[in-house]
Amino acid sequence: MELNIRRLQESDWEILPDWWNGWKDWSAPTRDSLPDNGLGGFMVEKNEKKILAGFIYTTNSKGAWVEWIISDPNYRENDRQQALELFIQAAENVCKAQGIKYILFIGRHKNLINTFEKFGWHVDKKPSYELMKKIQ
Repeated sequence: MELNIRRLQESDWEILPDWWNGWKDWSAPTRDSLPDNGLGGFMVEKNEKKILAGFIYTTNSKGAWVEWIISDPNYRENDRQQALELFIQAAENVCKAQGIKYILFIGRHKNLINTFEKFGWHVDKKPSYELMKKIQ
């Protein structure tokens, strides 16, 4: 069966935190730190089985940020990579349709980086650090 991609729905929050917490060295982000309170992204499915999700932060500039890509750690079929590629292509298409010119992704997982690079994304080989501060 073919993969399907759709906008995130409220019901997806029954599983998304478990996915983040199910991967080593990951913690679920707070929902209010995600775009549109956790609904600003997409879910990739196959036969209604949820496989992978990710988010798109938009700004008041011509830039956007794709982030928090996560997949079901218990998914065992061999099309997880295809699901990731579908998500990246959909994110690019949505951003193009909104007039966005630049998309940023920050990651450390080698497969994610390699997949973005496969689609023509520039990978800066110099290390950088993610800095964050909760102010309230």
